[in-house]
Amino acid sequence: MAQQSQPEPQPLPTGEANELPDRVATVYGDHDLSTVAAFAGGYINFGYWAWLPHLANGPLSEADRIRSEQDLYRLVLGALERTEGRSALEVGCGRGLGCALALQEFGLGPVTGLDVHPDQIARAREANATLLAGPAQLEFIEGSAQRIPLPAASVDCLYSVEAAQHFRDLTGFAQEAARVLRPDGRLALTTFFARIQEAARALPELLPPYADGLDVPYVIDDVAGTLAAAGLRDVRVQAIGEGVWEPYDRYMAQRRELRDGWPRRYLTTYQTGLLDYYVITAAAPGAAPGPSAAATSADGSASTAP
Repeated sequence: MAQQSQPEPQPLPTGEANELPDRVATVYGDHDLSTVAAFAGGYINFGYWAWLPHLANGPLSEADRIRSEQDLYRLVLGALERTEGRSALEVGCGRGLGCALALQEFGLGPVTGLDVHPDQIARAREANATLLAGPAQLEFIEGSAQRIPLPAASVDCLYSVEAAQHFRDLTGFAQEAARVLRPDGRLALTTFFARIQEAARALPELLPPYADGLDVPYVIDDVAGTLAAAGLRDVRVQAIGEGVWEPYDRYMAQRRELRDGWPRRYLTTYQTGLLDYYVITAAAPGAAPGPSAAATSADGSASTAP
């Protein structure tokens, strides 16, 4: 991927409102969610806290919060299995900090960050200016998850961290992921999903981001099935909520500026079985099947994947 001049991002045409809903445009535009104290460090995710050695003791610091966000990326990038020298695409890259981590810690490269919001692409280029000025190993491009502006069979690894809950066309994303991955490619994504259909109907009454249109209450088994239907193989689901929800809520509770001004019902929805956090992995359509071609459902049972 040759380094090239990257023009300033332009607003999406008005006809593409389907790809940038009003609430998403606001939260990641003028509002800039990455500046909210709840997302210290600018990675914009709830974090994976299980690797923090002192998790059960004492207060959680802002440094802990930032590490939890980085560790969520590390969990996902590790799930790609082989990374050194392999090309990668992050769908929903935000400020691009996860792209830099993928490049510097996991040896992925070249790495492309894709985001539908032009403001986020501008921020990613600013935040990673030093890396962008170096050898041609990193770039950021504007585009949607359901219309990825890359050629077929052009990337080895596709990953996404806490972005898929925003996608309005999950089928389109799955088909595009299957299209752009090389035959030996891997997919890994993580975010939160409803556990069952009844939960998907209940969540908008409990969590404002579902009620105001920021997030879509997808059901985890439907997500896995959609990926499999697009031709992705060996679709596997791992629930990781135990390492996400309680410590995140505890961190929020310890900060006066956060505990009263941010929706803290995520832990409740997790404890009542409505919502969980997941890592999903899959192999490209042309990849050889793994030891088992079963997709693990949210309840721990196995469902057959093509």
